[in-house]
Amino acid sequence: MVAINLYHGSTRVVAQPSLAQARPHNDYGPGFYLTSEHGLAGEWACQRGSDGFVNSYTLWSDGLAVLDLLDGTHNTLEWVALLLKYRHFSLRLPTAALAREALVERFCPDLTSIDVVVGYRADDSYFSYVRSFVENALPLTALEEALTLGDLGQQTVLVSGKAFAQLTFIGYEPVSAEHYYPQFLDRDERARVGYHQLLERQRPSLGDVFVLDILREEMTPDDPRLQQRVSR
Repeated sequence: MVAINLYHGSTRVVAQPSLAQARPHNDYGPGFYLTSEHGLAGEWACQRGSDGFVNSYTLWSDGLAVLDLLDGTHNTLEWVALLLKYRHFSLRLPTAALAREALVERFCPDLTSIDVVVGYRADDSYFSYVRSFVENALPLTALEEALTLGDLGQQTVLVSGKAFAQLTFIGYEPVSAEHYYPQFLDRDERARVGYHQLLERQRPSLGDVFVLDILREEMTPDDPRLQQRVSR
């Protein structure tokens, strides 16, 4: 069997993660969110400014159906549609609510038969880029560039009982907010600064695709104007 080492940052030790206890409004819906990066897990554990724990696991991946959004075969709107489906947030404009509904319907991957999802994480700063796109304030090319800012980090999410059954708890390590909280703030700040710089240098183009263009022209995932791929 193929063993993958993964980490989960938390304010507590999580020796027995459960799908039944998963919150529904995370990036990719209910699931257990892990990362292959120990340092990123440390940031997650200390993101509120208090000490935490990095929990370590082995995932036995044989036989699991994996949706890897970063493997170079998925376009940006698939990732966006998943966030729009599962993240809980409000929209200021009626057209944005319509855009959200249409993007989810046309572009959201079906997770029914999926055990594991691999993709970018989207904290509040990154999700604000998605909100701007849905509210027609940001073209798709700018959104795609924004996703490269500040180093999002990748996450691996267990979304089925089968995946949970193949996860083994290895142990935990206390981690210090004195060390990891500044790293968490720095990552967020780099993303915000980079985003403002992106907006300042952005120049309108007749070829820009905004979300209202996608709605009006009823664009679908195979439209050549939408073929920018998300990748590592």
